[in-house]
Amino acid sequence: MMKLLLFDLDETLLTSAKTISPRTLAALDACRARGLLLGVSTSRGEHNVRLCMGDFHPDILVASGGAVVIMGDERIHEAAIPVVETRFVIDAARRICGDDCGFSVDTADAHYGNFEVDPRYVYMNWGESIYSDFRDFTLPALKISVEIPDPEKAAALRSLLPHLDFEHFSGGCWYKFTRQGATKEHSIEVVCAALDISPGEIVAFGDDNSDIGMLRSCGIGVAMGNAIEAVKAAADIVIGGNDEDGIAAYLENCILR
Repeated sequence: MMKLLLFDLDETLLTSAKTISPRTLAALDACRARGLLLGVSTSRGEHNVRLCMGDFHPDILVASGGAVVIMGDERIHEAAIPVVETRFVIDAARRICGDDCGFSVDTADAHYGNFEVDPRYVYMNWGESIYSDFRDFTLPALKISVEIPDPEKAAALRSLLPHLDFEHFSGGCWYKFTRQGATKEHSIEVVCAALDISPGEIVAFGDDNSDIGMLRSCGIGVAMGNAIEAVKAAADIVIGGNDEDGIAAYLENCILR
């Protein structure tokens, strides 16, 4: 019997308008009424996740790609990159990718970026961001994202940082670094230990590279219809897209019947 439903956010639980559709919200409420726990597992930082949730309040929140796990109001896991390593990543990225390369950093309390355009004008429901040129950045990072248009330079940077986890966001040139083991799939171990359940009792939903390990780790891995091909290949089932109420239809037909 499944006990937890675990959703990626962008391009999965959220529509392209960065909202949760009314039909999906109704299906989530019905699942909770049946006794199922509901969770979110996202690469977004904790500080801006809440803004796109609306009336949905997950029991479990995995944020910053797995670096943070929150159960209710309790922070049960945090894996930050120490200040010295954070500084090394930023300096190495500038040496390899150019002094003007783009950065964004999640910390425990905020989101920082050297963005040219405020993310709130690009992504609906994006939380407050703090501008930084990262010249004297001295905070531990939960997640560091670097904009690298050249894949060869991305590979070169990765080779300098074998002690960190590395992932490419599809559809663009952003790459994220987290502390080793701070992944969505590892966070499942933390969640299962806290809830006293097994990964086989979780249904996970996703669309991008960072979701592959999560989908493979859980009892049922569900790929969105709009997912990249690698995610579809890793999943047990492919459903409708995020703008087609794919999650709502799946929940209504496979969980709530």
